[in-house]
Amino acid sequence: MSPPLKLAVLISGNGSNLQSIIDAIKSARLNAEIKAVISNNRHAFGLVRATQHGLHTWVLEHEDYKDRKQFDDVLRHYLEAIDPDYIVLAGFMRILGADFIRAFENRILNIHPSLLPAYKGLDTHQRVLDNHEKEHGVSIHLVTAKLDDGPVILQASYPIKPGDDAEKLQQRGHRLEHRMYPQVLSWLSSGDLSIKDGRLYYEQIPLEKPIPFDA
Repeated sequence: MSPPLKLAVLISGNGSNLQSIIDAIKSARLNAEIKAVISNNRHAFGLVRATQHGLHTWVLEHEDYKDRKQFDDVLRHYLEAIDPDYIVLAGFMRILGADFIRAFENRILNIHPSLLPAYKGLDTHQRVLDNHEKEHGVSIHLVTAKLDDGPVILQASYPIKPGDDAEKLQQRGHRLEHRMYPQVLSWLSSGDLSIKDGRLYYEQIPLEKPIPFDA
């Protein structure tokens, strides 16, 4: 059996995706080890979740640093010391600079509440409603220096129903996210999914489009 995948999970809030990863590890659905849970918000409930499971936590509030570069440099040095295989952005509400991303090229994952490349950025649920879209979704992608622009690994869609509001869409999306993130990490752990020179491979075949997730 291959060694556990080493993860650093970055959060800013509730940490429900963190919890889904913890649950997958504990149930042996994911062969991984969370080396650290890092937050830019000391009040994030995800830190409580991490502590309850005996995980190492670290708070790095961006208000304590004079600029983005200083924050990124401190975070980079910390991550280089623990040397995770992958950095998992799980509701981390902080844009990371290009130099930071280059330091961990092909090792940063993010989950985004839309069908990328559509609806990059914030407030995706309300924006799809305002534009009278018929479907919405979730994407897991490799992080590059451009916002929400890296290659998409896994994607799931769901219909927008009459009477839906932003909160209902968020809840539906979260239910998918909690299944999708552990799946992608499991593929990485098993070697079914690999990343070489910024290109994705699934079962050794170049991934030309996102893998559809059975919602």
